[in-house]
Amino acid sequence: MKDNLKQLIIPLAAIFILAIFNLIADPAFYNISMDVNSAGNPVLSGNLITILDYGSELAILALGMTLVTAASGGQDISVGAAIAVGGSVMLRVLGGGNSRPEQMQAPVIVAFLIGCLATMLLGAFNGVLVAYFRIQPMIATLILFTAGRSIAAWINHNELPIIKEASFGVYGGFIPGVPVPTPLFIAIICMIVMALLLKFTNLGLYTQSVGINESSSRLNGLNPELIKLLSFVILGVCVAVAALIKVSRIQTINYSVIAKDIEMDAILAVALGGNALSGGKFNMWASVLGAYTIQFLTTTLFKLKVPSDALPAYKAVVVIILVVMSSPAVREKMAVLRKRFVKSPGKEAA
Repeated sequence: MKDNLKQLIIPLAAIFILAIFNLIADPAFYNISMDVNSAGNPVLSGNLITILDYGSELAILALGMTLVTAASGGQDISVGAAIAVGGSVMLRVLGGGNSRPEQMQAPVIVAFLIGCLATMLLGAFNGVLVAYFRIQPMIATLILFTAGRSIAAWINHNELPIIKEASFGVYGGFIPGVPVPTPLFIAIICMIVMALLLKFTNLGLYTQSVGINESSSRLNGLNPELIKLLSFVILGVCVAVAALIKVSRIQTINYSVIAKDIEMDAILAVALGGNALSGGKFNMWASVLGAYTIQFLTTTLFKLKVPSDALPAYKAVVVIILVVMSSPAVREKMAVLRKRFVKSPGKEAA
């Protein structure tokens, strides 16, 4: 329990630093106003609403990425491409093969389930390569990272389908009469489902066991390959939810741009949550908090008018710092320094 609370310190400290910086740089950063969207409905707007809105889809991805990292000791760099595939499948189903349908040709739930099946298959493909063929996760997922967006474009014959019905835009926008972004509610539902899954099953325990020591977990009757495969499939479900939000926002898709570099944000969220990128123990809620912290950083950089092309460079610096700080060598040095400067109870008594 203490370790879990300690992990929250890093993202909370990052949020505090960002909050103070923005308060000094521009107090108007925290202004929230009630505006009217294109549908004529009153909605909340402001930087904090943007953080909750776009941070929610990243938080959903962080749920799955945390399990993959913990079980496999590696990361899935193909989630952005998988989102493109999942979104393309959903639009294909909704349009019925027509890129400009007058109305949706299938219910959204049907399109989502078919898209979810597609992303779960992609997750299973990555999982098989990692678990059964013993390919390092980043190399295994590089295949889909490279080919995924081309597959997404092929699904719709390189056309950009447009779904005009306003009801489809609800999932990435606002529910009529509710001023809070819908993605926040979707993220909360996903978090509740994940919390129930971890509470009422042994998934969390088995994932940590495989990540800490695969050989030992096998001797204790676990199937490490199945656990790793399952973690990638669960990430596939998270990808499908994020894909629905993404394509619903603009009611179309741009294969080369949609979810670009989001895999880096998801990995950074896991790292910022204090989870070891080498696998093992994890704190799911620290990753979620890390996701909103990353979006806080992104919104701050946009507010400072940093070009979008330069954003990955700034985030890369954060990744480097986090990876170095979480490395065994640095941790050992920090432990030695703590012992040097903190007196033991026996010495204080003397």
